[in-house]
Amino acid sequence: MKEKQILDAMSERMGIARLNGLQQAVLQAWPQGGDVVVYSPTGSGKTLAYAIPALKSVREPCGRGQCVVIVPSRELAVQTADVLRAIACGYKLTLCCGGHNVADEKLSLAVTPDVVVATPGRLLDHIRRGHVDVRNVRLLVLDEFDKSLELGFDDEMRAILAHMPNLSRKVLTSATAALRFPPYLKLNGPVVVDRLDREAELHQRLKAWVVRSPEPDKLATLRRLLLSLPEVGKTIVFVNYRDAAQRVCSFLAAHGVSAGVYNGSLAQVEREKAVDLFNNGSYCVMVSTDLGSRGLDIDDVKHIIHYHLPVSAEAYTHRNGRTARVSASGDAYVLLGPGERLPGFVSADGDFAMPPHPLRRAVAPSMATLHFMAGRKEKISRGDVVGFIANNSDVAAAEIGLISLKDHCAMAAVPAAKAAKAVATLNQCKIKGRRVRISIARANK
Repeated sequence: MKEKQILDAMSERMGIARLNGLQQAVLQAWPQGGDVVVYSPTGSGKTLAYAIPALKSVREPCGRGQCVVIVPSRELAVQTADVLRAIACGYKLTLCCGGHNVADEKLSLAVTPDVVVATPGRLLDHIRRGHVDVRNVRLLVLDEFDKSLELGFDDEMRAILAHMPNLSRKVLTSATAALRFPPYLKLNGPVVVDRLDREAELHQRLKAWVVRSPEPDKLATLRRLLLSLPEVGKTIVFVNYRDAAQRVCSFLAAHGVSAGVYNGSLAQVEREKAVDLFNNGSYCVMVSTDLGSRGLDIDDVKHIIHYHLPVSAEAYTHRNGRTARVSASGDAYVLLGPGERLPGFVSADGDFAMPPHPLRRAVAPSMATLHFMAGRKEKISRGDVVGFIANNSDVAAAEIGLISLKDHCAMAAVPAAKAAKAVATLNQCKIKGRRVRISIARANK
């Protein structure tokens, strides 16, 4: 693909007008040849950093696999595929990961895709079943390679590389500089792009505050903090245990704070829904275990709250990495109960001055999500969803927020005040000649 074509698609479909420092650095390093290792913190824009030069280097669609991107989690696989689809104009891309119907993936792989985005286990399964031929793949991206090693995917990745004899370039991204490179990677004089040394710059954009709770159970303090933040914005509350996430979320929801939960006990489809509804503004506070500190593409998070103290410096860093991303600013709040002390790896800017009275009585979302029981496999597009809503309800096209398309469903954000009426009206209409059940999606609690 031509660079101008990619950048134009990036501007038109993603609203990104120019590359940031990391993306420019990787693009400049690419022509040097050989493998590329990218060290970059969470939220630095690394997907586009490797996607742009990678797509520049692939040939015209030729019916053979050209590029494989391997990521450690389903959430990251879905988000990576969405980014690549937005800019890979004219190229066939297939997503292979847990939570997807294997039969649907097999059908999509029947016509060899130019680009495959996959988690290690699912890709290896397709290779062994003969669903996909990766022998001609010349470019392999191992995104968040450090996380893949941490999760124990060594054997799967070793086996996958054994099926790729014609690789000419490998790209690794990692949030950890002290990374060991297993021998099976056979890196060829890698060019290293290191953007981890940005602590001073990050500190200017991220402020950390201590919030002191008079009681060991910090729920009342947490609620008061949420009602007293100087600016209402997307907020992630981090806890250390799954049951605590459920308990905190239920308390907030019962006391006037729009909240949802994200943790490993949720089914994959529920985790995906949690991210979509949080991203589109259908609830304001996500209560999450550390599972939500990496691999999620959530825009414009303003506040991070450490309800439980993080267990390590790495956990603290990754939690805070959900905000102050790229060039934005954000705030982190560490709740301390009686007898608790700040860990040595936490450097605070001071105590948060809680106002004598909360600034608001509730935290309510401005948007709600319409859930359609039809999606990409039923040939529904984002344009179809916008036109259907705007032409058959009192929701104008300009009022429609983020739209997410899945294989067999779609979700669209609309003003919360208009959602119920829109559902009643739209269920009486047809989209693309057929009736589709529509409901209001609710946050996990």
